[in-house]
Amino acid sequence: MKRGARRILLTGASSGIGRALALRYAQEGRSLALFGRDAARLEAVATECRAMGAQADVTIADVRDRRAMAERIAEADARDPLDLVVANAGVSTGLSPGQIAEDPEAVRATLSINVLGVFNTVEPTIEAMTARRRGQIAIVGSMAGLRGLPYSPAYCASKAAVHLYADSLRGALRPHGVHVSLIVPGFVATPMNAELKAPQAGKMSDERAAEIIARGLEKRAAVIAFPLFVYYAMKLFAMLPPHAVDSVMRLFEVAVPQTHEREEP
Repeated sequence: MKRGARRILLTGASSGIGRALALRYAQEGRSLALFGRDAARLEAVATECRAMGAQADVTIADVRDRRAMAERIAEADARDPLDLVVANAGVSTGLSPGQIAEDPEAVRATLSINVLGVFNTVEPTIEAMTARRRGQIAIVGSMAGLRGLPYSPAYCASKAAVHLYADSLRGALRPHGVHVSLIVPGFVATPMNAELKAPQAGKMSDERAAEIIARGLEKRAAVIAFPLFVYYAMKLFAMLPPHAVDSVMRLFEVAVPQTHEREEP
């Protein structure tokens, strides 16, 4: 078996980066706890992982449900102590050309899934990992968390929140033997981005993204950002005069589909 975590929990494992990571980690000797809401798709991913030699158990759960997530994660840890937890589940939402304000239900659903969903995934793992004085937590952010974009206010806000959460946790948990990594992807070919109409510099496959993430996690990198040229460009934009950057961004015609999720699961 390759080096690295043996027992891995992934949320949002039924598609996109979550699915690609599950398949990237699937090998003999690995045990995967796959969390998601779509039972059929999740079981299909588990079947693929088992065919590659991994053990895989499936949990149907909504990351917004704090109590259920705490119970299910405790059960997964009791079956086999977790080495790595990846808080990956998320949705995107935004504006179409001519639209001024986002739908309030979509905004609150996005914040609930992308922010509270991360809290509900991470919080139940902290006590067990710190008690063992080992473990790793990974939180999936976004380039959109580095600088606000005029066509996806709620999504940017949600990712900026989890970026700071990861930064804070990293400093708090490292003395207790737990490593925290922030994953900052650019454009990845996933179902979530399939209907996005925008320039997508550096877009890559989900398999390539999973490879980069897994390599960074094995090194316990504090930040795993890709592609780097987009990461540094966004960092630069955040330091430039806001009005100038806003004016440039408005030159692009971007349509970000509104999420179908609503505030209540």
